[in-house]
Amino acid sequence: MSWTHFRQIIYLADPVQREFYTQMCRVERWSARTFQDKIQGMLYERTAISRRPAQLARKELAALRDEDRVSPDLVFRDPYLLDFLGLKNAYSEKDLESATLRDLEQFRLELGSDFSFLARQKRITVDNEPASLTSTSNCCNSSVAAFESLST
Repeated sequence: MSWTHFRQIIYLADPVQREFYTQMCRVERWSARTFQDKIQGMLYERTAISRRPAQLARKELAALRDEDRVSPDLVFRDPYLLDFLGLKNAYSEKDLESATLRDLEQFRLELGSDFSFLARQKRITVDNEPASLTSTSNCCNSSVAAFESLST
């Protein structure tokens, strides 16, 4: 981390929050600007780890620091901030898909660095029945996988 990173993190009062941002910055190799955007976007508060007791959160952060093991609580967010898509209050799945593909880079950044775009529609077989995954994303971490929707 650079001096600019440290200047941003010293204002965070919660030591678990500081450790979260430090480790995520290290693992995902955030620039100083991305680091600032993640803090201002309240990334820590939107992850499941922030709702865990401090002792469990520290244990997960230690696993990340010592073993580079990313848990689902560090990856998944609630809510995802999709304001950059420019969608109005009510929108269809098709509108979300189109807007996501239009702004794919920003959407992938919101998901985190472990995700990548695989396909708009991916044909698969489930219980010998054809199905398709729409707006398929892939998570590189073997313990976590994300697919927006499954349709048969």
